[in-house]
Formats: sequence, C-alpha cells, structure tokens
Amino acid sequence: MRIAVLRGGKSLHYDESLKTGEMVLSVLRDEPRYRPLDIFVSKEGEWHYMGQRQEPHNLLKHVDLVWNAMHGEFGEDGKLGQLLSQMNVPHTGSTSLHLAFSLNKDLAKKVFNQHNLLTPKHEVLLGTISNEDLIRIFQTYLHPVVVKPVSTRSSLGERVAHSFNELKDSVVEAFKHAERVIVEELIRGDSAKCGVVENFRGKSLYTLIPTPSTFKSDVHKEIERMASEAHRALGLRHYSTSEFVVTPKGKVYILETTALPVITPESHMHQSLEGVGITPREFVNHVINMAI
Repeated sequence: MRIAVLRGGKSLHYDESLKTGEMVLSVLRDEPRYRPLDIFVSKEGEWHYMGQRQEPHNLLKHVDLVWNAMHGEFGEDGKLGQLLSQMNVPHTGSTSLHLAFSLNKDLAKKVFNQHNLLTPKHEVLLGTISNEDLIRIFQTYLHPVVVKPVSTRSSLGERVAHSFNELKDSVVEAFKHAERVIVEELIRGDSAKCGVVENFRGKSLYTLIPTPSTFKSDVHKEIERMASEAHRALGLRHYSTSEFVVTPKGKVYILETTALPVITPESHMHQSLEGVGITPREFVNHVINMAI
C-alpha cells in the first residue's frame, strides 16, 4: 500500500508538522505491507519528493492513501481535503468541511452551544473596530477577557486583556492573524485536555484519560463525555483532542477541539495514547484501517 505522508507547509506550525510526519513515517517504514512516501511541503508551499520539486497531482495520482500531518494552514483549513477529494484519494483525519469547521472557533462554539456543551460566552469582531465598539465590549464583559483570532490553531495570537488599552492592543494583534476576532469571557480554573479515538477497543468513541489526572472522578467523566460529544457534534473523523477549563467548584467548560492534533513524543496526544497502553504502531495502523 502506497501511503503518502504530507508534512511541512506554510503555516507557523511547520516544525510540529515535520515531527508528526516523521513519527508516522517511522511506523510505516517498519511495516512491510506499506510503502511510505515522504512528501515535504516547503514554507513557500512547494511540494517535494526525494529532493525533487513536483506538482501535487503528479505525486498523489498513484497513492492509495494520504496521511495528513500538515497542522495549521492548508492541512486544517480544508484546502488539502478539497484537493484530495477532487482526486478521489482517501486520507486520514476529518473531511475538509469539518476540519475547517472545528478550526473556526466561532462556528465551533455555536455547535457546542447547540449541543449543550458549556463554553465561555463570546462575541465576534469583524474588520475595523471603533472605540465605541471596544467601549461597549469593555462595559459588557467582566475583565480580564480573552482575545484571539477566529481561525488559528491553539493559542496563536491569543492574549488576555485586563484593561481597555490592553483590550484595544490585543484586538489589533489578533487581527494580524485572522479577518475575524473573538472576545471571550475568561473562565478561571485548571486547564485540561482529553483525546478521542474512533472505533477502538469495542467503543465507537474511545476517550483517552483526561490530563491532568488529579480531578475527581465525576469531573473526569464529564470531561470524557464532553470530548466525545464535541467530536461527534463537529462531525470529526478518526481522532481529535479537546481543551477544557475546570473551575474550583468543578464546573467544566470546553474551549476548543483540535481535529488534527500534534502527535510527537512530547505532545499531549502521544502521551495520552501511551497512558492507556496504545503504541504508535497500533495507533497508526488503526487510523489507516479506518481511513481505507
């Protein structure tokens, strides 16, 4: 089976993408039934195979499967998925529509609300913002507030604003990363993460152990429930990771869900898999079987 591993790309998550791709390639190279193709995408967006620059269509027309290891732009905004769909090439991870949906924090939070998943209140800013708009926001929300771009991974461009001037500066900075910006109430508490793997160990959605593991059992169960529900509600495939904050009284808020989490030895997803005895080889083979 010819499996192309796509890694690199123009996004700020270039290095993470290279490492995720290398982890997958290291597993595929040890499996006689696979023929891995290491397809490197430069920061300029040029595709390379075995040191030679090539056109995407020429590289992909003879592969059986693509492992999408491209975090951030192109890999997670739906563009790669659209290209693969046009070529009728199956791939790991979620479809282009649902990748883009989960990356858009505003749309994702609306889905969370529709499915009764507690998430911080927010509003979206578009284009040029006047002082009047900022004053209204400043007077509406208890401070500090969180300001972040709508469509970026993780905490890229994210700031906490304590004063009106910090709010203004944070909005300006966030607009450098996206055309729309979210202002969100800050929920104080402990951060938590929980990964989900589909169709594993007899469960349609197998939740990995939430981290950290210091929460009470009822909080753990709620985090696991919400991670599974978020994965299902967003229409994601194969695996995902959700981030939460737990208040001192044990109230759980979901912040966001990553449809294409980083899988490197130091990553949360990798460590969570290890925590329940899932080896990289077992995980990679399982995802490939689902994808085909």
